Amino acid sequence: MRLLASYANCAALFDARRVFDGLPDRDPVASTIMVSCYASHGLVEDALEVFDCVINKDTVCWTAMIDGLVKNGRMNEALEVFRRMLGEGAFVGPALIDMYSKCGSVEEAETVFDTMPHKDIASWNSMINGYAMHGMCERALEVFSRMVEEGVRPNSITFACVLNACSHAGKVDAGFEIFNSMEEEHGIEPRIEHHGCIVDLLGRMGRLEEAYNFMRRMRVEPDHVMWGALLSACKSHGNLELGREVAGMLVESGKADSGTYILLSSIYASSGEWEAAARARADMKGNQIVKEPGCSSIEIDGEIHEFMMGDIRHPRREEVYKKLEELNEVLKAEEGYVAKVELVAQDIEEGAKERALGMHSERLAICLGLVSTAAGTTIRVVKNLRVCGDCHSMIKLVSKVTGRRIVVRDRKRFHCFEGGLCSCGDFW
Repeated sequence: MRLLASYANCAALFDARRVFDGLPDRDPVASTIMVSCYASHGLVEDALEVFDCVINKDTVCWTAMIDGLVKNGRMNEALEVFRRMLGEGAFVGPALIDMYSKCGSVEEAETVFDTMPHKDIASWNSMINGYAMHGMCERALEVFSRMVEEGVRPNSITFACVLNACSHAGKVDAGFEIFNSMEEEHGIEPRIEHHGCIVDLLGRMGRLEEAYNFMRRMRVEPDHVMWGALLSACKSHGNLELGREVAGMLVESGKADSGTYILLSSIYASSGEWEAAARARADMKGNQIVKEPGCSSIEIDGEIHEFMMGDIRHPRREEVYKKLEELNEVLKAEEGYVAKVELVAQDIEEGAKERALGMHSERLAICLGLVSTAAGTTIRVVKNLRVCGDCHSMIKLVSKVTGRRIVVRDRKRFHCFEGGLCSCGDFW
């Protein structure tokens, strides 16, 4: 089982499946690991194939499959699996809260939570996490306080959810207060994920040296995810010196991924060091590291439509690009929209930079939604990467001029765009 989990955590899908197939007893735990592994890499059909072969599914296995479907934009299938879960009599409270939250329907999640006669720790955690992923930090803190007041003992997952909420909202003081209370008041030793939330929080607020020193003082060894979060913060706040140092450490340790090189290239580009930016991209290619391509999906009438950047494969591509062109004209003329070409980490002419930004996958998915659904219909898009700053600004304006509510779930969090504003408060 440990070997299977190890391969799954390392994204070694072939080896993980080989170990899984060789298990004499494929219990729900092993199946859940395999389902999560496949789903996290977008291999939903493979995840479903494993899931459907599990005879005695436990709640964790059901939840893993629902989570995988939601993360890949397959909302109707997630609801169908949930109905099957109901039919088999599994305890569905936390799973239902989690599913509604991940579908962007936090109000429905609240209704389920508030009407539950008995709330176990998983239910509290699911509601706190639902608020966290939607950037509703105050609500998350309120639920956490209620939980403690009602005598429910928080666990390690609880604190990860609460700290994540603080990170998404930039609540440094609250974050440290909760982090310090883990051991002092609740007897729970902070793990790597709790430290990671603090690093992410400090990084988002531009307190980079403080984040770096915090990592150096940790009792646990910082992992590559934590260093990556600090590197991302260096890029956001223009700290070339620290960014170069962090990237160097990741490369030397053999833990650099495509994000490391892309962030380093962007840091150099934002400082006008185009040759260094090009070298970073060349190093990535030389090390045979491939960038994960951006992909956005939208579900319309039960069918999943996927777009890559500049995609021309869709049968309704002419309508999609016509709508995109119309929107660009309206946004520029009526809202003063100007593309943030400085975000493009390549030394090319301004027009080419604007065109590159203008064909990002989420814009194409949103335009398909606009031409395919009735006025007033909420548009829901799932993206596998973080939404860039220019797309974020553009989608806010699109929600304003079209009168649509647009929900985008990216790798980091949910963004609910409505009336020209985003639920994240431009902090993500």
